Amino acid sequence: MKRILPILFFLPALAASSQIRLPAVIGDHMVLQQQSEVTLWGWSGPGEDIKVKPSWSEDTVKTMATNYAKWSLKVKTPAAGGPYTILIRGNTDLTIYDVMIGEVWICSGQSNMEWSMNNGVADAAEDMPKANFPDIRLFHVNKSGAATPQEHGEGTWELCSPETMKRFSAVGYFFGKKLNATMKIPVGLINVSWGGTPAEVWTPEEKVNANADLKASWEKLNEIKWWPKNAGSTYNSMIRPLVPYGVAGAIWYQGESNTASPSTYAQLMRTMIESWRADFGREFPFYFVQIAPFSGYGRDFEAALIREQQAKTLTVPKTGMVVVSDKVDNIKDIHPKFKKPVGERLAMLALSEMYNHRTPGYKSPVYKSMTAEKGKIRISFDYAEVGLISFGGDPKEFSIAGEDKKFYPAIAKIEGSTVVVSAKEVKVPVAVRFSFSNDAVGNLFNKEGLPVSPFRTDDWEVIMTEVKK
Repeated sequence: MKRILPILFFLPALAASSQIRLPAVIGDHMVLQQQSEVTLWGWSGPGEDIKVKPSWSEDTVKTMATNYAKWSLKVKTPAAGGPYTILIRGNTDLTIYDVMIGEVWICSGQSNMEWSMNNGVADAAEDMPKANFPDIRLFHVNKSGAATPQEHGEGTWELCSPETMKRFSAVGYFFGKKLNATMKIPVGLINVSWGGTPAEVWTPEEKVNANADLKASWEKLNEIKWWPKNAGSTYNSMIRPLVPYGVAGAIWYQGESNTASPSTYAQLMRTMIESWRADFGREFPFYFVQIAPFSGYGRDFEAALIREQQAKTLTVPKTGMVVVSDKVDNIKDIHPKFKKPVGERLAMLALSEMYNHRTPGYKSPVYKSMTAEKGKIRISFDYAEVGLISFGGDPKEFSIAGEDKKFYPAIAKIEGSTVVVSAKEVKVPVAVRFSFSNDAVGNLFNKEGLPVSPFRTDDWEVIMTEVKK
């Protein structure tokens, strides 16, 4: 007993001195997802009684910390509004101030999502000095990689201002601004992006390793000093600490760094999306950007095949894709400088499909079917019900082939919501391609002004040969 008593006497003192700690994403100025049951969590003394009292409710929610000193509980949130406070009581008290209730979105991907106003955005000059939007809250996750899942995370919530927005994702900002302006409710944006990163690093390592095709593609990636290569490394340190924070959905701009192995990209994206949804406990919407035209890829058709895989990702429930080929100012720059229409097109998807603020023609036309007609092929599209238009003459970037699989530049004519394609060199055509290259910039749109997504009607093998310099 003499050995045990000092330990027993010491335990109450340890408990009394313990303090409540919270993950980085839970703090002053945060936005909680409206009309849902959100999870709040943190750390304290092991076995400590924790009581949470939000100012929007008369109820107090209680729990007890585990022997790992961690606690977690669920709190019901009201309709959008605020500001509120949240009082957390244990052996010590902690109050979270200026909490808003609204819509929370993750903004993730590589450099085109990370790209901030500070990097140079061609269409931001008018917005920057006016960006005082206290109902838009910004949370920027700092870059870090880890071999195992992390818990606390990094970052702080900030009110949107001309100063804070210029350091934030430009695509994320314009997305959130459009949601806030349309719905008149608070919006929380969590920027968790890292330029150059392949999608494997945002996917749990065990999910990549469990699939032979995904693992083989990942092993082809080169080690780069500017970003991690290991599967799951940014997921562990930048996504996992956000779990299980309540979110409405995610927007994603990435794909350029996966062009070395495009054939598995759709499978990889499905795996990543399903993993994130399982972690956050919700099949939330996932909207992404199809990569833009760029001439600097090492092999022909790399980007075309990634775009094709991105279109295939639309088979995943509650996903959506925006096309931005018309907003490329320089095909020699992998970072198009026009970010406002990218964010706004993503917002149109969310507003139309999730929030019942439907905008006519909010989706880019995508290939639907083809019909052979005496020496010609007629192409039909989804999301072109009102009709198609082209700028600068007839539609460009079409090619056509016969059974010999040799493609020739094609003449394309718009007929209502269809395009009729032909070439004198191809008497009996069997396949059509549109903007199917690394850097093609098409001029075909629906009448609402959104560009047609690149496509091909064939499934022939595509050889990615080295680009001639």
